[in-house]
Amino acid sequence: MSKQNNSSFSDNRLIHWFKLSSPSTFYPVAGKLIPIFWVLTAVFGAAGLWISFFVAPVDAVQGQGYRIIFIHVPASWMSMFIYLVMAAWAGLGLVFNTRLSAMMAQALAPAGAWMAFLSLWTGAFWGKPMWGAWWVWDARLTSELILLFLYLGFIALQASIDNPRRADKAGAILALVGVVNIPIIYFSVKWWNTLHQGASVSLTKSPAMAQTMLWGMLLMALCFWMYSIAVGLIRVRTIILERESHTDWVRQLSEVKR
Repeated sequence: MSKQNNSSFSDNRLIHWFKLSSPSTFYPVAGKLIPIFWVLTAVFGAAGLWISFFVAPVDAVQGQGYRIIFIHVPASWMSMFIYLVMAAWAGLGLVFNTRLSAMMAQALAPAGAWMAFLSLWTGAFWGKPMWGAWWVWDARLTSELILLFLYLGFIALQASIDNPRRADKAGAILALVGVVNIPIIYFSVKWWNTLHQGASVSLTKSPAMAQTMLWGMLLMALCFWMYSIAVGLIRVRTIILERESHTDWVRQLSEVKR
């Protein structure tokens, strides 16, 4: 009896996830989640900025100028993480031909591009006083720039193809091929002689920074993560309405809003 109950429970959960993968089911769920993630963005952002700029100590070598890392490093982390998530969604859409997966990949691309741009922009402001140059063809800088181009290429490729299905497939192939750039970014400081220092935060080693610095960086990373989810959900709802405009449920929703 217990085995039957467990099997029935698993089947119900599977059915629930299949239903949630439908754009018509996911649309209202996303609408309910968006305010939650905006609140989390504000909470983590306020706490992270307070610790980063008012609690964390002054760096012994770089002085006050090092504080830009509390924006630069989390943005760099998120630029890579979002790309992996985007490629995973695109791959699922390519393999299983699921509409929502492709929509999620499309929705995440602008947030990832923004994080990559923010990483490069803040890195330039950090590099000028530390290295004496706004830009050098450093291995990590160059690979991060390529990541930005991959995001922009994904967005441009999908926008250039009128047929959504063909656009999703072409974008998915580009996204999956571009995944090879992520380990290059991460390991560039180990594989080549670059101006960038090694990782200050590692899963296998103690952090090479003060605890308050670490907390500030992690809170800002959570802030950017929550922001990316909130923006991604807003965009995917817009994409759903555009692609499902021919369906009855979207027409009914439009009439209700009127």
